[in-house]
Amino acid sequence: MAQHSLFAESPDFAGVRMAGVDEAGRGPLAGGVYAAAVILDPDRPIDGLADSKILAAPRREELALLIQERALAWFVASATVQEIDTLNILRATMLAMQRAVEGLAHMPQVAMVDGNQAPRLRCTVQTVIKGDALVPAISAASILAKTARDADLLRLHGLYPQYGFDQHKGYGTPLHIDRLREHGPCPEHRRSFAPVRERLAVAP
Repeated sequence: MAQHSLFAESPDFAGVRMAGVDEAGRGPLAGGVYAAAVILDPDRPIDGLADSKILAAPRREELALLIQERALAWFVASATVQEIDTLNILRATMLAMQRAVEGLAHMPQVAMVDGNQAPRLRCTVQTVIKGDALVPAISAASILAKTARDADLLRLHGLYPQYGFDQHKGYGTPLHIDRLREHGPCPEHRRSFAPVRERLAVAP
C-alpha cells in the first residue's frame, strides 16, 4: 500500500492529468489484443478498483460501467489478429495502447503504463510493475480492457462455437488445444503463436 500511496499522493503528480493504461489478451491463441486508457475524476472516486484478473466477472462488469460513467475520459482500442501476426504480439500490444491513449477525449500529461514496457506517446510515460494492483487508474484500464476483450470473445463464440471461446476466452487451455487439433484454426487464431503454427504444419 505504501507504493500505492506514493503514486496517488506524490507531489510530482499533483494537479497533473494522468491516464492509466493497461492491456488484456497478450497470451491467448485467438482474438485481438485490447488496451484501455482511463483518466479518473478525483471528485468521483470508484471503490473497489483492483487488478481485473482477481475480480469475478460480474464485479468487473459492474466496475466497468462505473468507470465509464465517472471517469473524466476513457477509451478502449485493440490490435487485430492480422496485426499481431505481422508485427508480433509485443509491438501489436504497444500499438493498441497507443491507440487507446490517442483516443482519449482529453490528452493526458502523464501516462502510467502497467509493466516495464510502454509505447511512444505524445506525453510523459512512466511504467509501473504490477501497476494494475497499485495505481487506481491502471486498475480501471485493466478492467475496461478485460471486459471489452471478453465481450469480443463471446462474439467470436457466436461465429465459431466449435472452439468454446466462451469458456477459455482464447487462452491455450486443454479444451482449446483439443478443439484446435480437431477443427484446425479459424481466421481469428494467431498463426504466429506456436500451437496454432504447429497445427497448421500438420494439416492435410
